[in-house]
Amino acid sequence: MTLRHGQAVWLMVAVTLMWSIAGVVTRQLSSAHSFEITFWRSFFTVVSLLVILPLWQGSGVFRAMHWRSTAFWLSGVCWSVMFTAFMVALSLTSVGNVLVTMSVGPLLTALVARIFIGHRLPARTWVAIVLAGLGIAWMYGTQVNASGVESSLLVGSLVALCVPIAGAVNWTVVQRSQAHGEKIDLVPSVLVGAVISTLLTLPLSLPFAASGADVGWLALLGLVQLAIPCTLSVVCARVLKAPEVSLLALLEVIFGILWAWWGAGEAPRPEVLTGGALVIGALVGNELLGWRERTGAPRIQTL
Repeated sequence: MTLRHGQAVWLMVAVTLMWSIAGVVTRQLSSAHSFEITFWRSFFTVVSLLVILPLWQGSGVFRAMHWRSTAFWLSGVCWSVMFTAFMVALSLTSVGNVLVTMSVGPLLTALVARIFIGHRLPARTWVAIVLAGLGIAWMYGTQVNASGVESSLLVGSLVALCVPIAGAVNWTVVQRSQAHGEKIDLVPSVLVGAVISTLLTLPLSLPFAASGADVGWLALLGLVQLAIPCTLSVVCARVLKAPEVSLLALLEVIFGILWAWWGAGEAPRPEVLTGGALVIGALVGNELLGWRERTGAPRIQTL
């Protein structure tokens, strides 16, 4: 699948919309506990990918996997950390707090990409990252004030912090493999990550307590919230720079809070909406300026 930059941007927006349903769906569960939630979601992701990958890339996709590649396995480990930490964090604290904590991703990704693969970011992207960071900081402060500093909140935030850290490493690995001309398809590493997450959480999930309805909701997450969007996000990363992907992924915060508000009654405070508006403004501004540069339109001078 070959995408132009604009197509990759819009596809990444669709990816974040699919990612964002995790919080509201998790709030519909009645019996499943944290590690069991992670197990079932990862298990159904494995099942989904075992169907999706051969249909998409042919029956030889598994033989073609680069089992000896360090990048392949490192990406798989990063996916497993993201899969596991995200769901565990959701069981410990609010959807908004988890998503806000995850939103340090662009800053971490920019730092990792700058250090390890030498990406030089344009001024507009740095400005967008700073503005988005300010919006996220405003939203995070609101969440703390609304909930109080409790042990579960702090633990949930620390667990959620594992997601952007692993994401920053993952996107940089994908970008570096492409920049160095390695003919490695990292899409199957999503499957590896799901398998690792399933195996690690299985013993912690026993005895199972999920109801039939819970398993149905988690099957939906495995397919629509993980297998499909995570595969597409790797395709987007072939076109977009690592910090750009992570910046677009901030839309998951906005979508996720809105889903939780609409479907689970977790209404955000006005300050959260203000911070979200600042994040969206930074994203739109960065993409509009980038579009002007790529199309040859007069540039806006930056210092």
